Amino acid sequence: MAKQAKNMVCLWYDGDAEEAARFYAATFPDSSVDAVHHAPGDYPSGQQGDVLTVEFTVMGIPCLGLNGGPHFKHCEAFSFQVATTDQEETDRCWNAIVDHGGQESDCGWCKDRWGVSWQITPRVLMDAITDADPGIAKRAFDAMMTMRKIDIALIEAARRA
Repeated sequence: MAKQAKNMVCLWYDGDAEEAARFYAATFPDSSVDAVHHAPGDYPSGQQGDVLTVEFTVMGIPCLGLNGGPHFKHCEAFSFQVATTDQEETDRCWNAIVDHGGQESDCGWCKDRWGVSWQITPRVLMDAITDADPGIAKRAFDAMMTMRKIDIALIEAARRA
């Protein structure tokens, strides 16, 4: 049995927690599938022997995927924020999520095919919108508001404008 963290994020899935965990492990650094637990008996959304929970790590964050059934859906009130270092990493993370059945949203947000929200956020963007110069912060913020996937070159141009 894997050593369980004292505190972990629990994500509800409709029978495909293991598939989601394996996707995250293959997509993001410092991520892994740590344990797969099968149900010891029948339960409302499954049968004895089905995958009930999956312990996994996403970029160092311990998580538990629970195959609880179709009753609850993910929403934007919870998201993973991925701080990327350059456009290549931003594109790789964004495209992995969106191209694997996910969907784009605004300002660097997207959803994976399971409905989990992700913010793919270049560090350059965070530095720009928190700049001590309010003019720089506003220009960068206004530029971000026009984007789906963040374009670092456009953020840097807004900083210099």
